[in-house]
Amino acid sequence: MDAVNSEADKDSGAETSAQKMQKVLQCFSVLERSLSVSEIAERTGMPRSTAHRWCVSLREIGFLDQDHTRDEYRLGLSLLQLGNTVLSSMDLQKQQRPIVESLTQASQEGVHLGVFDGISMVFVSHTPGGPLVRNNSTTLVESSPCYCTSVGKAALAFQPAPVVQRIIDMGLVAYTRNTITDPDKLREELRIIRERGYALNNGEFEPHTRCIGAPIRNASGKVIAAISVTGTSKRLPDSRVKNIAPLVVQHADALSIQLGYRIRGVAS
Repeated sequence: MDAVNSEADKDSGAETSAQKMQKVLQCFSVLERSLSVSEIAERTGMPRSTAHRWCVSLREIGFLDQDHTRDEYRLGLSLLQLGNTVLSSMDLQKQQRPIVESLTQASQEGVHLGVFDGISMVFVSHTPGGPLVRNNSTTLVESSPCYCTSVGKAALAFQPAPVVQRIIDMGLVAYTRNTITDPDKLREELRIIRERGYALNNGEFEPHTRCIGAPIRNASGKVIAAISVTGTSKRLPDSRVKNIAPLVVQHADALSIQLGYRIRGVAS
């Protein structure tokens, strides 16, 4: 990648090669899984020739794959392998299982644990709920938008304003008629979540689904993830939401404490 590195340094003395690579990889999202070189160049602000060289170099090391028509690129399997390594070594992954299973038993509903990757929520653990609730969690790697799920909104509400604006700029696609697609309404929703301490998803990502999510903080207090209880709208009426929401917050706080976060009023 030496040729790309020298070219990148010529393009901008303020940006390192690593930053250039990051900009290319961050062009992709759940909503935009495949992009042409021209689209990547537009999103990164690079000349098309530079963007093409980066795509070729990233393809060679497996960070990008090229489709059969050779017109578009998508994220490569090497990133998934690295991601699995990261997840398996994260303190959160090590600490989550008892908490997830405890919340499943307490709520008698499904539970999801997701990590915020700066753009979307990557789900790393799930337990089924309902009448046949089982006391065992499953590790998985899936992603979903952060603006229309309870775990996503619980995490997004506590991110800096530029991060929220980046999500808005990427487009608020309507998955259902309940999806919040107006930027001002989303910002107001996030403000309410910060005050209330938990987020609600009222059929915004999938119809007839209701979820309650709360943020998880690391030792420095940064919200890095969220946990949620998920059920149908019939199984989670307002009366049950009022009872389950404190449980979700308590379990999220318990995980935060295990990660080193010191909650005011809680002895270490």
